[in-house]
Amino acid sequence: MTTSQPDGLSINLATVRAQCDLLQAVELCLAQGITAIAPWRDQVAKVGLAQAARAIRENGLQVTGLCRGGMFPAATPAGRQAAIDDNLRAIEEAVTLGADCLVLVVGGLPEGSKDIAGARAMVADGIMAILEPARSAGMPLAIEPLHPMYAAERACVNTLDQALDLCDALDPSREGGLGVAVDAYHVWWDPHLEAALRRAGERILAHHICDWLVPTRDLLLDRGMMGDGVIDLAGLRRSVEAAGFKGPQEVEIFSSENWWKRPPDEVIATCLERWRCHCQP
Repeated sequence: MTTSQPDGLSINLATVRAQCDLLQAVELCLAQGITAIAPWRDQVAKVGLAQAARAIRENGLQVTGLCRGGMFPAATPAGRQAAIDDNLRAIEEAVTLGADCLVLVVGGLPEGSKDIAGARAMVADGIMAILEPARSAGMPLAIEPLHPMYAAERACVNTLDQALDLCDALDPSREGGLGVAVDAYHVWWDPHLEAALRRAGERILAHHICDWLVPTRDLLLDRGMMGDGVIDLAGLRRSVEAAGFKGPQEVEIFSSENWWKRPPDEVIATCLERWRCHCQP
């Protein structure tokens, strides 16, 4: 087993979003020796971008990702342009925060549409529209494939191979900083995952972890704490590291009926304990 110091762990602040704001979450992470976080844009906006950036800088925090850009498909050209404009703002915010990447949850079907191929084409167009500004700003973009259950409303890119196909099509030279976020909750089931991770290699920009509960009571808001479900998180970590990614594992838990109801210091302490016990390669 490898060493398990907190510097290999990041807390996605969605994990305690119901209990505290970004500044409070930073203090709780630091109290556990955790010096890497991944905030959401609404959490940043709540405390103010300048204040969030100052807290990150003054505490020497690594920002393993900013959540989220994306949501490109829309029913009208104006809607699609609005999404592009919002992503350009997200790139600026990520740069200000010193984030390792901007995570893209690409979006699903436009309202009233049944054309998933068309939605995927809109995603490709949207990423292409922001790729050069992101490259110029030095901000890598991480496409996060989501479980197929989210294809209609959240992400029509549903496997790691699909995300990599987009990377290869839009950034074939690998100079544009386009990569992927590997989230255990979304990819653990994929029979082609091992090969896709080997294919991804240096395109892996982030690795998110939680567990898949059996039964799952809510497909969005009932993610499990590591060790409470069926995902081989240590094995996935071995594969991610073998592909070349050595960055922190980022705990991201949405749990409206369990972890969001517990004291946030207990949640973060449990993340650290379970990460040490269940997530080491």
